[in-house]
Amino acid sequence: MKMIIARAANALLGGGVIAYPTEGVFGLGCMPDNDAAVRRLLAIKQRDPAKGLILIASNEEQLRGWIDPDCGAIPPAEPSSPITWIAPAGPRASDLIRGTHEGVAVRLTRSPIAAAICDAVASPIVSTSANIAGKPVARSQLALRRSFAACVDYIVPGDCGSSSGPSEIRDLVTGKTLRPRTA
Repeated sequence: MKMIIARAANALLGGGVIAYPTEGVFGLGCMPDNDAAVRRLLAIKQRDPAKGLILIASNEEQLRGWIDPDCGAIPPAEPSSPITWIAPAGPRASDLIRGTHEGVAVRLTRSPIAAAICDAVASPIVSTSANIAGKPVARSQLALRRSFAACVDYIVPGDCGSSSGPSEIRDLVTGKTLRPRTA
């Protein structure tokens, strides 16, 4: 597993885009401070940049600078029910990450593979579902490879966690649910 994580980290640190398992779906990711990589990821996914992207981290320290330090702690979630929080943006959260929003979407991942990747690069990483915008999400390694093998720099082997789809999204300041958990 160490070699797999190291290979993913090298791809990310080299400006690449990777595909990897998360709590419930496969994700596409890159380093959030590499604008060229973020633009490439958006092009691969055919995602409207105005929507913004999610950052995942293994711990709150990795989010330093990405979220406003006065917004409070990011609550952890169970692996089977991940929650993405919209937090007030910090100075590192560019328009490419925020989209047209004032806040930034962040999640403390409980996926062992995704967390290990974040630890290996000592940073949050972009995490968006592995699908072309509006199309079904890749839920197997085979589907992932069919759709993205030619577009990404590395596909991390492994299985998604037991969560059944994309994460719930809540506003950190108000607690309001913006996207309920899907079954």
